Amino acid sequence: MLGNSFTYCNDLDKVLAEKLGAYVVRNVRGGARLSEQLNPATELGAKAQKLFEEKWDYVVLQEMSRGPVTEKQSFMNSVKELSVLAKKSGAKPLLYATWAYREGSARLAETGLGYEEMTHGLCDSYHEAARENGCLVADVGNAFYDLRGRADELFVEDDYHPGVFGTQVAAEVIARVIKADSENG
Repeated sequence: MLGNSFTYCNDLDKVLAEKLGAYVVRNVRGGARLSEQLNPATELGAKAQKLFEEKWDYVVLQEMSRGPVTEKQSFMNSVKELSVLAKKSGAKPLLYATWAYREGSARLAETGLGYEEMTHGLCDSYHEAARENGCLVADVGNAFYDLRGRADELFVEDDYHPGVFGTQVAAEVIARVIKADSENG
């Protein structure tokens, strides 16, 4: 799993490993963008390069929370390059499509985006990147959207990081995509 705090909050990697009965490794840094996973001059990038030398079944890619909307071209370029590396390691790239910040929150207002705009922008960008690069998509953002009436459980006080329930939702969606793919492939 390559990502940032949305991936390490509440130990998503361990929750996912338990759901799948699998070995899961994470390479994360708070606020990290996928482009940093490609830079061998950084600690994060150097570790990613080493991970790509190993054999994997899936590589989960998670961009900085608003990046697919506010810096779409950088996101698309990073997914393209990381998908090539994942496939070379024998893995299927899987995009962990994240969610809009809590509806009505100051955090969302700071982005200059509306709730629907951020929700649909993230979804559209992740699905476009998946189509262009042959990736699977775990659409966690749409699951959060469907459960927005339970926002107090989905988010912690900062209105964008997942609470324990939000992490469980993310793990369920990602696990469901991996299980369906492994059954069909």
